[in-house]
Amino acid sequence: MSSLPSESLPTRPQPDPAAEPAPNPAAAARRPIAPLPDLLVSQIAAGEVIERPASVVKELLENALDAGATRIDVRLDGGGIRRIVVSDNGGGIPRDELALALTRHATSKIASLAELEAVASLGFRGEALASIAAVAALSIVSRTAGSASAFQVDGAGSAAQAAAGAVGTRVEVADLFFRTPARRKFLRSETTELGHCITQVERVAAAHPQVEFNLAHEGRSVLALPAAGARERTLKLLPDEFAGAHREVLAEAAGLRLTGWVGLPTAARARTDAQLFYVNGRYVRDKVLAHAVRAAYADVLHGQSQPMYCLHLRLDPQRVDVNVHPTKVEVRFRDSSGVHQFVLHAVQRALAPGGGAASHVGGEARPTTPTTLAELAALRAPLRAPLAAPQQSQLGVGQPVAAYFAFAAAQAAGEGGPALPPVSEDAQPLGMALAQLAGIYILAQNSRGLVIVDMHAAHERVVYEKLKTQLDARAVPQQRLLLPQVFAADALDVATAEEHAAVLQAVGLDLAPAAPTQLALRALPALLPADAGASLARDVLRDLREYGGDNGARLLTEHRNELLATLACHAAVRANRRLSLDEMNALLREMEATARSDQCNHGRPTWVQLSLGDLDKLFLRGR
Repeated sequence: MSSLPSESLPTRPQPDPAAEPAPNPAAAARRPIAPLPDLLVSQIAAGEVIERPASVVKELLENALDAGATRIDVRLDGGGIRRIVVSDNGGGIPRDELALALTRHATSKIASLAELEAVASLGFRGEALASIAAVAALSIVSRTAGSASAFQVDGAGSAAQAAAGAVGTRVEVADLFFRTPARRKFLRSETTELGHCITQVERVAAAHPQVEFNLAHEGRSVLALPAAGARERTLKLLPDEFAGAHREVLAEAAGLRLTGWVGLPTAARARTDAQLFYVNGRYVRDKVLAHAVRAAYADVLHGQSQPMYCLHLRLDPQRVDVNVHPTKVEVRFRDSSGVHQFVLHAVQRALAPGGGAASHVGGEARPTTPTTLAELAALRAPLRAPLAAPQQSQLGVGQPVAAYFAFAAAQAAGEGGPALPPVSEDAQPLGMALAQLAGIYILAQNSRGLVIVDMHAAHERVVYEKLKTQLDARAVPQQRLLLPQVFAADALDVATAEEHAAVLQAVGLDLAPAAPTQLALRALPALLPADAGASLARDVLRDLREYGGDNGARLLTEHRNELLATLACHAAVRANRRLSLDEMNALLREMEATARSDQCNHGRPTWVQLSLGDLDKLFLRGR
């Protein structure tokens, strides 16, 4: 290949050492360092505190609560964009402090670093009113109990003037962001902004049930919350399905106290809009707390479903830093790991009071009592129709059933039969199996009426809990296959099996490459059927790829539940598998001894109870 003549080659121009350097436009336009005007400083700060009308509502509600208000009225126009008025019956602001309340970093809540580190009030930064006044027209009318009249001040800095007003404070905010038009362009429609304001009032109201809240928009009432008990207020604010599917949380340890209510997995939602968490009465969005609650549902709620809950955590204010962000919705715990474990175990205990807790009945959400099998047995109601003892072969379970048959025989005399004997510890709340329906459901009879069990879902939970126990003990028993099951696999499956061989062994699977495009299953957990085979292996490999990441051990810690749920699903009895009465009763006894057996691994109910009253309604008896 011939070379090109040198004249044809492009040449790079060489800099002239003597030439003057090109002027820097930024340097030529440089301004001297100077302090910003107070109004601009407030407008910059307002960008962190005031995002939309709901931010104004939140700050004013917190001030009212800190003032000891027992009634707060909120009036909005234009979704809060045109006008926000918050009135309370709190202690009010003295005349000589009204003007000072509108200046930046002026507050009555704290006066030293020690008080900041132990702050218990909702507000404390002294920024809210000044930030609002920087972006909107603001006026305050306030009166203390010992004052002859109310006094008014506005954001323009005028002196306090006498005005009409009851004891308490009334704050009016008009034309939000009129001073910063660029910010106003980011607001949504009036309907959307109103929705955010309503949500904000509800969040505050859930933590303060003793306070009455009223919200009106364009003169029309949209939310009225009279003073009530904590549970009543919570049920009023959360979705209707929460009322019939929740359990109480009450735990206390090491200076931490957690109270509130968590929804059952059967009432989960697709969104996180029904999740309320409070720290010392303050609504927060904290990753540590959210993760702890989500982890507590790991055994009963998988996929993208979201639980409902309203939880209140109380602890020494010195153990939590609330001065993390100007909006005060983020916190930082001194011992985040300890708080995480405390919340996790408290919610777990509430969700798993014992096997066979009450569930939805007959398609209708029922109260969450009874919550344990013992309570279910204790609620045995007299059977009003004669019962014949079901024909049972020798039961394959080591629990006596004499008490059950004695009870049934005693009721055979009819409504006037003898009284119920005391419930013994050997009572079987899920009753005795009668038959199998459609190859899917077990029909059982207990002292309250009819129990319907989804046999696959119930057995899946039983197997899942056994696998968890074995994995915790690092002793998952294996069954070796006489002939390895060889199946086709793509290169990704083969690579996953090789990379995570130790993890597979830990869960009882012996899976190894047999060829570049084949895998051989040589052993699997003893609880699983031998014919699970290739479909099981592929599902497990898929879970490993999805959750294992670069470190296979991560699967055993953070995502083991997903893998064990896959194993349990393969091990559980399938639809159309005919069970003998002995097998059905054995499954019922296993359920009674298994934690969380009222729900399968995916949050669905495993059994429902139909009382004789429910059956009477179906057949219009007694009319």
